[in-house]
Amino acid sequence: MEEGTLKSPSHCEVTYGAGGDGDTDPFQWDTREDCEVRQILDRVADKWSLLVIALLDRRKLRFTELRREIDGISQRMLTVTLRQLERDGLVKRTVHPVVPPRVDYELTPLGGTLHTTIRSLVTWTERHQNEIAAARQAYDAREAAEREAVTA
Repeated sequence: MEEGTLKSPSHCEVTYGAGGDGDTDPFQWDTREDCEVRQILDRVADKWSLLVIALLDRRKLRFTELRREIDGISQRMLTVTLRQLERDGLVKRTVHPVVPPRVDYELTPLGGTLHTTIRSLVTWTERHQNEIAAARQAYDAREAAEREAVTA
């Protein structure tokens, strides 16, 4: 560890816009590796975390149910994701004393507030998916034309 490096994450210093009006500079919060905001965003914006949070909205699910619902996730990745979300206070894990052991996962109240935000993002995506598809198609066509022009 470099001299002067903090051993634990700390809050990021927020830099305000020129007028000091509370508009944060979007490039300032992400300038330090130990920035908690960056760490939290890395966690909650991860595709697996988003899917787990979405699936746990208003219901408890067992590990096997989550794995079945999330196409392409490995057992290890689901375990890691759930542990991280539990550590962050977004997911609650309940172990039932039965044989074989039964473990349920559910959103905490804090996780529920994040789900509301995710729902807004999904709604925006659904509303604009055709525009994004058209933009991608136009971009790909331009790229293909430029490559063709270079090789001609």
